[in-house]
Amino acid sequence: MYRVLLADDEGIAIDSLTYIMDKEFHDRCEVRSARSGRAVIEMAETFRPDIAVMDIRMPGIDGIEAIREIRKFSPATVFIVLTAYDKFSFAKDALNLGVMSFLTKPLDRKIFVDTMTQAMAGIDRTREQRSRELSNREKLDAVVPMIESGLVYSLLLQDTSPDVTANYCNLLEIPESYGFVALLACGDAASGHENPEQPNASAPLTGSGDHLGNPIGTGIRLQKYYAKIREILKEYSAHAVIGQIMMNKIPVFIPYAAARMDYVERVRVIDRVRRIISRLKEETGVNYRMGIGSVMPLSDMRTSYREALRSLCENNETVSHADDLPVSCTYEQDYPIDLEKQLFDSVKNGNIRDAGLYADRFFTWMEKTQVSTYENNVRLKTIEFVLWAEHIAYQSGGLGLYRFADRGDYLNIISDYTIAELHTWFVAKIRDAAEKIADKAKSSASNLTHQAKEYIDSHYSRDLSLDDVSRELNISPYYFSKIFKEEEGVTFIEYLTGIRLSHAKKLLAENKLPVKEICAAVGYQDPNYFSRLFRRSEGVSPTEYRESR
Repeated sequence: MYRVLLADDEGIAIDSLTYIMDKEFHDRCEVRSARSGRAVIEMAETFRPDIAVMDIRMPGIDGIEAIREIRKFSPATVFIVLTAYDKFSFAKDALNLGVMSFLTKPLDRKIFVDTMTQAMAGIDRTREQRSRELSNREKLDAVVPMIESGLVYSLLLQDTSPDVTANYCNLLEIPESYGFVALLACGDAASGHENPEQPNASAPLTGSGDHLGNPIGTGIRLQKYYAKIREILKEYSAHAVIGQIMMNKIPVFIPYAAARMDYVERVRVIDRVRRIISRLKEETGVNYRMGIGSVMPLSDMRTSYREALRSLCENNETVSHADDLPVSCTYEQDYPIDLEKQLFDSVKNGNIRDAGLYADRFFTWMEKTQVSTYENNVRLKTIEFVLWAEHIAYQSGGLGLYRFADRGDYLNIISDYTIAELHTWFVAKIRDAAEKIADKAKSSASNLTHQAKEYIDSHYSRDLSLDDVSRELNISPYYFSKIFKEEEGVTFIEYLTGIRLSHAKKLLAENKLPVKEICAAVGYQDPNYFSRLFRRSEGVSPTEYRESR
């Protein structure tokens, strides 16, 4: 249905146009008319026409001025101008207003019908485009929460690779390298005498001591308000990344441009969150509290999360910030905390080169700033770091069996070595811990790849897929695909294709089976597809290959 507004000061012209519309377009159009500029503007305000056929010369407000006014509140209306003149001084004004077409009087019926048909086709295209845009927006609105949940999971549980986190950030257009976690908790008003438990770091999203009652019940009830909560939280920051409800809590990751948040900004954040919580309670009828962690690098969001959780648990304020409470470790101003973190992250990731580099830099910092005054503290820090790096390696399985007496000589080394010797020993031990983790990971990947190749070599003639092999190895397809490519330098499909074509060449050389049977014998059901793969690999067809032997 198209809404059409006819504007002409001559009644016979209106009747003629209405007759043509009814005869040519039947019930496809709802037609209304007006006979002055003022009347057409007033009618357009309520009717909102898709198409307006406007005579230029009307009493009072002329057609050009009427178009200009209608454009203000109905910008999508398509205008067709009627004029008794071939040339007119207001043509430029009409063109600037986006008039679709000019028709001269006396009106040619065919030209008018063709022009109206063209206008309707344009409206249909616009409607289809709008429909596609709305459909895409609906799909995006459904997908974005899933992507955000994936990023929150990746940041807080830290069991995915940095590349996965980077991909999530790219999808959500997050350029910042820092951020903090705000943890929203909901529940009934607490009785006031509970003794909250300390949060369990190994179960990061299930801490219960948030001073709010009935956490499970309110968490279930909160599901129906999740979309509204997202909407209100997004008002805090368009880039806020909101996780899923887990029990009675929603983790929120806020990207941040700087490595630290100053006092003024912290106060502003707390005030803003207080207003948001007040609105959340008003909109949903549920009590809320929020704990806020410190700004951290993306790789350390789990620490910010733990601070946010402890902020909730260790006081009963509506909004609690870790930097206001004794819940986070603070360092003296000149301590290289970022360098320390880079060192242990490198050890944890089995990055031998970076682990040695950061160990050297850290010890150099101690030599320049601490040795002259606190030499014994430097020796203690050295053994502290070495033992912690080895602890990380033991946890990963890189150092094998733990023996209580294995490190009995460390105390003698720490006390007897010169600072220069200690420097060399420190870097070597840190590198060694990283190397053990790297070797363990490589050994595990090599073993899995070896098992995969044996399975492929034995089952290549079947309809074999990546999922089949992954299931046989009891690992996810994504992880299997990744380690197989890293170990072999080719993808699973490329390797399988190579094995199949190698066996096919042997069978072709024996000249006993028809090509069609060889195709089936090496795992392909479609002879044409087999021939294309073979030609792409060998430069000749299977038959030509056989004839050349």
